Amino acid sequence: MYDYIIGIVSDINFNSIVVEVNNIGYLVYVSNPFFYQEGNEYKVYLYQQIKEDDNSLFGFKNKEEKELFLQLIAVKGLGCKMALPMFATGSTTQIIDAIEKENISYLKKFPKIGDKLARQIILDLKGKLASSDNNINNDSQDELIEVLKGLGYKEKEIKNVVCKIDSSLAIEKQVKEALKLFLK
Repeated sequence: MYDYIIGIVSDINFNSIVVEVNNIGYLVYVSNPFFYQEGNEYKVYLYQQIKEDDNSLFGFKNKEEKELFLQLIAVKGLGCKMALPMFATGSTTQIIDAIEKENISYLKKFPKIGDKLARQIILDLKGKLASSDNNINNDSQDELIEVLKGLGYKEKEIKNVVCKIDSSLAIEKQVKEALKLFLK
């Protein structure tokens, strides 16, 4: 089983990328291949699915996406190729919020997920995702707060801005969003 791969993206397809490591190209299915740029090096977190007639790698931008993906594919009726597109338009935070708030219409917007499967996802995962996500969000928010304090902003100002920022974003993007909000 693979945990991650670090390599140069040598090809981008409509639903996958090829990551080259030591002159070997690994085909990795990803939710949004256009997040990656050819010729750049990336760390891609992996899940390997082995079936009787298939051996596929599924890639994720971070550990949080991978962990949520593993929990989603444990739901009866939700396979890898159905769960992966959920990350193309939804962040881990949005998907978890939809499950916790029983937002069936949000889950049904993803391809091949109907009313019955959306209800099954909620039934199987509600209450099991929030605690791990809250820890991730708190760690991310704490880091953002420290960075903004280092830039000279006051704690009261910081708290007003931090609550408006998606904590699933990379810290660099969170800082950029915070700075934009401070300028308004």
